[in-house]
Amino acid sequence: MARPGRVAVAVPAALLLAACSADPAQPSRQPSDQPAVARSTTPEPSASPSVEPEPQPTPVAPDDLDVSTATGTVRHLAGVVGPREATGPAFARAADWVARAFERQGYDVSRQRVDVPAGESWGVPVSAGRSANVVATPLGFDPTEPHLVVGAHLDTVPQAPGAEDNASGVGVVLAVSAAVSGRRTRLPVVFVAFGAEEPRGPSDDDHHYGSRRYVALLAPAERAAVRGMVSLDRVGVGATVPVGSASDGDPVQRSLLAAARRAGVPAVPDPGQRSSDHWSFVRNGLPGARLGSTPYAGYHSAGDVPAVVERAQLERVGRLLLEWLAPR
Repeated sequence: MARPGRVAVAVPAALLLAACSADPAQPSRQPSDQPAVARSTTPEPSASPSVEPEPQPTPVAPDDLDVSTATGTVRHLAGVVGPREATGPAFARAADWVARAFERQGYDVSRQRVDVPAGESWGVPVSAGRSANVVATPLGFDPTEPHLVVGAHLDTVPQAPGAEDNASGVGVVLAVSAAVSGRRTRLPVVFVAFGAEEPRGPSDDDHHYGSRRYVALLAPAERAAVRGMVSLDRVGVGATVPVGSASDGDPVQRSLLAAARRAGVPAVPDPGQRSSDHWSFVRNGLPGARLGSTPYAGYHSAGDVPAVVERAQLERVGRLLLEWLAPR
């Protein structure tokens, strides 16, 4: 029989030997019907913080119009600057004023040189010289992407202060460009104050020099990107807005008439209309239409003063145009 003292020592020694011979890097053996599960010592990644989407600009709407911008423009151009023959110093002052207005609204502004021949403007001889288009584009604008063009001529015949013809059109352009700035439209919009629209002779080729120059400068991809042009010309007289087109069924004319119905603005089609800057686009295969053309007593005369222009009509035209530009 073994002595009790030796047995008591042998058992702990055996256990110690087994513990020392085990590989600490190996997991303990699992039962054959349960696969081993590896334990990762890498901490679980924390959930990434949620990224808030950038807020989209508010869609533009007719109620965004501030008609006082239009009436103030009429008072300044016709009441302070006065007659703005396309190649004269008064036109240059008016172009500077409009360019600064566009810049304050947040647009990139550029000018296009327009060479104008000598001729006769509504009975007054005028010399050859240089005019300009003032072009306002949204920041980051790509002219090869689909866009719209909205414009109005800035010049007058030599004897007229040009309140209705065409400070009214320029005024609504500036009011609409102010409303559009920082808001979402159905397509990007280029705003233009055209030089040298008024005639210097009897034919189409003695007319619309600024807008013809604008179209001529478009590269093929830029021309293809123009989805519609609207000219605002004599838009401050009357209670109904004429919507003119060079031919019946013009797509821009149809869409403007539809916008007028949505905005609750009375409007009538004015077919066969070629006597404004939209014609420079249409004659080159681009869609275009005109707003305005109601007859009035002071046309092309010294009587074309700010009192001729009606605030309510400027508002109708501005609301119609903003409805046309609004996303749908």
